[in-house]
Formats: sequence, C-alpha cells, structure tokens
Amino acid sequence: MPRPTLPDFAFAAALLAINVSAHAVENLADCATIEADDARLACYDRLSGRAAAKAVPVAQAADSVPPARSLLNEAWELEDKSELFRVRRYKPVYLLPVFHASQVNPTPYSPTRGTAATLGKPDNNEAKFQISFKTKVADDLFNDNGDLWIGYTQSSRWQVYSSAYSRPFRETNYEPEAMFVWRTNFDLLGMSARYASLGINHQSNGQGGALSRGWNRAIAAVGLESGDWTLTLRPWWRLPDRGANDDNPDVADYAGRGELLLTRVLGGHVFSAEARHSLRGGSHSHGSLRLDWAFPIDEHLRGHVQWFSGYAESLIDYNHHANYFGLGISLVEWH
Repeated sequence: MPRPTLPDFAFAAALLAINVSAHAVENLADCATIEADDARLACYDRLSGRAAAKAVPVAQAADSVPPARSLLNEAWELEDKSELFRVRRYKPVYLLPVFHASQVNPTPYSPTRGTAATLGKPDNNEAKFQISFKTKVADDLFNDNGDLWIGYTQSSRWQVYSSAYSRPFRETNYEPEAMFVWRTNFDLLGMSARYASLGINHQSNGQGGALSRGWNRAIAAVGLESGDWTLTLRPWWRLPDRGANDDNPDVADYAGRGELLLTRVLGGHVFSAEARHSLRGGSHSHGSLRLDWAFPIDEHLRGHVQWFSGYAESLIDYNHHANYFGLGISLVEWH
C-alpha cells in the first residue's frame, strides 16, 4: 500500500474543510445567526428532520377562496343550466294571523260595476296568508341565453275573527304569470345588472258582479345586486280590456304602473321595501309602500312583520286607502 503524499493530505484536508463549513451552522445557536428568513427556517427544519413547507401557488390559493354569494343567481339560476319543472321559491310565503286595517272598506266600488252589497261591516282584524312559487320550463331558448319561467302567487284575507258572519274569506287574489329571463352583465345605478325579463301577468279575485276585479299586464324587469342588496325595477303596461265590461278601468291609477323592490339579506334576516306608483300627477297620483321583515326563529322558520300604506293592498280594495299591519311567520327566504 503506497504511503500518502503531501498532496493527498492537502486534498483530504480540503474535503474536510468543505464538509465542516457545510455543517458548521447545523446547531440552534448558529441557525439563529442567519439573517435571511427562508434560510433560517430551512436551517431549523433540517435540524428537526422536518421537510420545508411547500409554498402554495398563487392560483391554487385563489381557488381556495369561496366565491361571493349572488342572491339573484340563487333566485333565478343564472349561471348554469338547472333542472326543469322543479318548484322554486318566488315571492314571500307567510301566514299572518294578525293583520289589522286602520280603515276597513265596507262598500267596495267599481266605476263600471257600482257599489257592492256586503253582509255587515268587515272586522278590522283578520288573517292574511300568501303562497308563491315558480318553475323553469325551458333553458337557453336564444343560443345560450333566455330561460322561460312560469310562476303563481295567491294571497287571501280571511275574516277569521268575524264569528257572527261565519268567518268568511273576504278576498283572495290569484296571480299566474310567465316570463322570459335573460342573463345580463352591465352596471346600472352603481349596481350589477344580473338579469332582464319580459312577461305576461294575470291577476283577478275570482268574484262576480260588483265584486269582480281583474287585469292583465305586460311586465318588464331588470334585477340589480350589490353584495347582500338587490334592487328590482318592474314597469308594466296594462293590456286593454273589454270596454264597458272592464271591472276596474282605472286600476293602474291606484295599483300603479310600476314598482321598485329593494331587499337586503343580513344573516338570517330578510328586509324588503316595495314601492308602487301610478306615474301620473294630479288626481291620478296614487301609490303604496310595503315593508317586510323576516327574522329567524329556528333553522327553517322565521317570524314575519309586514306594514302597508296606500292603495291596492288587494284587488277588491284597489281604490281604497288604508294602513295595514301584519304579524306572523315566514316559511322561505326571498329576494
């Protein structure tokens, strides 16, 4: 075996020096002296036997953030194709065992039908309930846009406290409708316009003679949202009726020619304000304001408070002005 020479010793010493220098900081005291954060953390990870954590790519981190909630997309299923003929929520569904009128209407009047003969004076206190639903019947009728929906709303005023008159239903309004809904993407009034729609609406009370009321409308709408706020603008045009057979030729002067519906969802609470107006001046200037508040009671049930002031709280009272206050329960969220 040959004896090591001086160059061999020099080479071995150099290797040892490199190895020592590479591991000279492999103790906690030396790790602490490293200025760079990443290098100092890597030093501690090596000493502990733990692999350095991998950085999460920016795109992956962005994907982990849940998308912002869209109230109008939830209501009208704007972003993706969805199941047809499935019942969805529409307008509020509630039962108000307490519904008080400041001024009852004992003599409903129509300019073409005259004054209705009624049995006694209605009680100022009654119960009111409403059911409402809609369903999508067709998807993307115009290339990749344009959905067809049909809806139905029914509201009743029940004289449940009038025991002397067999507790009759004073008024029920029936409202079927159909509407085309287009997805939109533009800004209006500082909000995002999510959809526009055009539809046909019929509303009547199913009664005859001087108590008969009904009208048909073509209704346009645009739905706007910003965060938990939504704003729906709905102008309409009353379709002509049958001349002298018209039950209520001046209904638009009282029930209005359009409405504005503003809603706010806050936690489990839903607040809404609905304003209607005839869009005329002078003696034809009439309108109404309805405020609703639904608040959580448990997971599936909410309390419901309603206040209304103006004309046309119901069709039978379309030309009667009063204030109404209701208290009860609400079954579904709406916006």
